[in-house]
Amino acid sequence: MFKKLKPQFGKLTIILLVAIAFLVFADLLTKYLEEQFVWNATIIPNFIVIKSGVHNPGCAFSFLDENPEIGQPILITITFILLFAMIFAFIFMPNRFVVLKVAVSLIISGAIGNLVDRLAFRFVRDWFGLNMFGNIAYCNFADFWIVIGAIIAVIDLLFLNEWAVFPLTQKAKAAQQAKKEEEAAKAAGADEDITADTKNDDGN
Repeated sequence: MFKKLKPQFGKLTIILLVAIAFLVFADLLTKYLEEQFVWNATIIPNFIVIKSGVHNPGCAFSFLDENPEIGQPILITITFILLFAMIFAFIFMPNRFVVLKVAVSLIISGAIGNLVDRLAFRFVRDWFGLNMFGNIAYCNFADFWIVIGAIIAVIDLLFLNEWAVFPLTQKAKAAQQAKKEEEAAKAAGADEDITADTKNDDGN
């Protein structure tokens, strides 16, 4: 299986690599500016706020934040593993999967942005507060990249591309129909080979 994998390079890859660099830079720059200029503001009362100096030693929903000495090495290791998997997918994924490749690029951007924080500070710098289920949860641009990328990937895999579980687009339906016809043709060819072999055996 892996012998058939080939690195996919081209215009799309170059564009997405530039986009990844820009998104990582945007995340790290906003974190730096927030620290330097002490951002504090209320955008929408009790819904969207900007708060300076929020340091998250864990990850989403305060997971592993009570013991950063143990939690940070675990989170850094998990991030490296997931980042390796995402980069592998980005390099070898055929360029015809444009939407999925964009989604993977967003996840890579977010993972790198927060990984830099974990390696440099042993915590993640958050500053954007959003009311979720009655409480203000703080995040950053890297978190947005990851969440948006994950949502796009799920939508694409469920409904849009040729692997879609519930194909909705004409392209996805046509690709899956062509695959079924190809498999049927292979099965028919295999049956003919078996019949021919049986006749030969009977003739002998």
